[in-house]
Amino acid sequence: MNDQQVNQQILNAPKQYCDNVRLMSSEEAFLFVASSGSTASVYVFSPAHLKKLSQMILKHITDYEKQFGPIKAEWNPNIPSPFVDLKNPPKNGK
Repeated sequence: MNDQQVNQQILNAPKQYCDNVRLMSSEEAFLFVASSGSTASVYVFSPAHLKKLSQMILKHITDYEKQFGPIKAEWNPNIPSPFVDLKNPPKNGK
């Protein structure tokens, strides 16, 4: 696929605002959940692919901050996940 085809594919793709992200992992894969309200998209990445994505995102953030100034954001790893325990899902809705 050439650049023009990729650009057209991006233009035609449905867009969704994302205001919440969750990330889970196993030894072989990362599960990335992007959501807004009751709508979510789930992506599965290999560890190497997710690491490349994180490097690309960091470059884009660095470039953005050079142009527009620092982004004020703080990640808090102590916020509990809203996901149920996927190894022991509730039975009969309980």
